Amino acid sequence: MIKQFLDDPSLLLNAVGEGIYGFDLSGNAVFVNPAAERMTGWRADELLGKKIHQYHHHSHADGRPYPADECQIYCTMFDGKHRQVKGEVFWRKDGSHFAVEYTSTPVYKDQQLIGAVAIFRDVSKQQQTEQALRDALAQVNLLSDQLQEQNNYLIAELNEDWQESGLVGKSHIFHTMLEQIKLVSPTDSTVLILGENGTGKELVARNLHRLSARSKQSFIKVNCAAFTASLLESELFGHEKGAFTGANEHRKGRFELADNGTLFLDEIGELPLEAQSKLLRVLQEHEFERVGSSQTRKVNIRVIAATNRDLWEMVQSGRFRIDLYYRLNIFPITVPPLKQRKEDIPLLCSNLIAQLNKRLGKQLKGVSKKAIAQLQAYDWPGNIRELQNVLEREAILSKQSVLQLSQPLRSGAALISNTALNLDEVQRLHILAVLALSNWQISGSQGAAVKLGMPESTLRSKMRKLAINKRS
Repeated sequence: MIKQFLDDPSLLLNAVGEGIYGFDLSGNAVFVNPAAERMTGWRADELLGKKIHQYHHHSHADGRPYPADECQIYCTMFDGKHRQVKGEVFWRKDGSHFAVEYTSTPVYKDQQLIGAVAIFRDVSKQQQTEQALRDALAQVNLLSDQLQEQNNYLIAELNEDWQESGLVGKSHIFHTMLEQIKLVSPTDSTVLILGENGTGKELVARNLHRLSARSKQSFIKVNCAAFTASLLESELFGHEKGAFTGANEHRKGRFELADNGTLFLDEIGELPLEAQSKLLRVLQEHEFERVGSSQTRKVNIRVIAATNRDLWEMVQSGRFRIDLYYRLNIFPITVPPLKQRKEDIPLLCSNLIAQLNKRLGKQLKGVSKKAIAQLQAYDWPGNIRELQNVLEREAILSKQSVLQLSQPLRSGAALISNTALNLDEVQRLHILAVLALSNWQISGSQGAAVKLGMPESTLRSKMRKLAINKRS
């Protein structure tokens, strides 16, 4: 099978969902894949050996001529530079046009430029979705201006609606995110949640599920960074008995468990390339095979993914598939960092303290005005997760019903020496804070061991000695 692909690489090019054109140095088409035919209406035999620019790239959307010497694809053939182009249209054979994004890449043989490859996709639906979102947000802003005098009442009402969700705040940037959640929740569209560690991306995912028609079905989470490349495939797709050493029984994967529900792929940027191709197939075809099985299984799932990484930068460096990126990036939602919504800190504190009262059996009434001012003066590199850790630590230490800050805030672990604590207690608090900032990931480049500057084995040893676990 591998030899078949190597002998005829056009098999792979013909299978992809993006349109692909190959050009010689004269600008004539030498390759046209089926996806390009479907999108443009032009058959390959009508274009091969001819200048495609004259057929569907000859003018702009408003009808203005688009001279060939300005065409970015042709420019690549002259200067050998890679280009990424947005905001243009391709014309179909029937005279209609569609919005397009494309890349133009030079092709070399024996270090000599011999042509170029253009890969393009129809972004009409994406632009329609984005415009609908802009229109909806403009309407929200208009209503917000009209009802400014009733602002306090509206904020209180909205917070009451979302109180049980864990998503609370009154800042404009936060309310913009809530409107995005409400717009996309009723659909089955794939959502990509972007944001720093500790901002609450999983909470957003759970609320997308809660507000959807799938809310009574399963919400299944997979942390893509928590498994090795060899185990991740089994975790996602399941395996048959005897599929590999240690596979002593049949096991359903997360895709099967999420059937008719929602699958949340956290830290999607950590997904190995091999698993990325298999995930793409499930998103496109809604089918997969368990490890060790040839039986194809169908699933009906909604996928929500989250990452704190720049996926487009990973695409450009070859670490993330461009076709998977486009499949996931249908409706991106950015969760703002806490430093951009400091006015929400009083509401967040109230919500977090209510949770702490239940969990710790406390009867805390709130946070002092002085402490709120200190919290709002801090930049929160660990975001809401760090705020939660600070409040929990103060709740444990406090003998009063209104919390004060017993320790100045400091970047990283938010700790300074305290004569009331011995060395082990200070170490324990520091390690707990860093683990929380790392989402309890110990190993890897984003793990707590690296941030603490110690080997993974040393950190695990200290955790055992100091009785640190996720329930600490």
